Amino acid sequence: MSVLFVHPDRLEIRLTRAEKIMALRRSDIEVPLENIRAAVLTDDPWVWVRGIRAPGTAVPLTLAIGSWKYHDGKDFLLIKGTRTSVVIDLENSEFSRIIVTTKHSLTLLRALRLPPLEAADPTAIAAD
Repeated sequence: MSVLFVHPDRLEIRLTRAEKIMALRRSDIEVPLENIRAAVLTDDPWVWVRGIRAPGTAVPLTLAIGSWKYHDGKDFLLIKGTRTSVVIDLENSEFSRIIVTTKHSLTLLRALRLPPLEAADPTAIAAD
């Protein structure tokens, strides 16, 4: 099972040796916290999967580890079963999205300390 660390400046996902082999990846994943746009919890991570596996390992509805390419970029998946997962949307990063299954998903969201979304200003309405 991979280990996730939230440092003051970055999110680090340390992959196990087996996960690196299945993902066909040599290094762990590090994402600066400033590149994280949003993060949400999901009970069904499979509905968030987009694109095709390239490279990686997949067993439908059981396991997905590696990169998934789609028309606009690529995502990194670390999904095991149908347990609660965290979907992290990124910008200016190697991946557009990271989906990771973890027992501590709520703790991960709290540790990321994302700023709340700004409420729309009701006076800023575009006129035609």
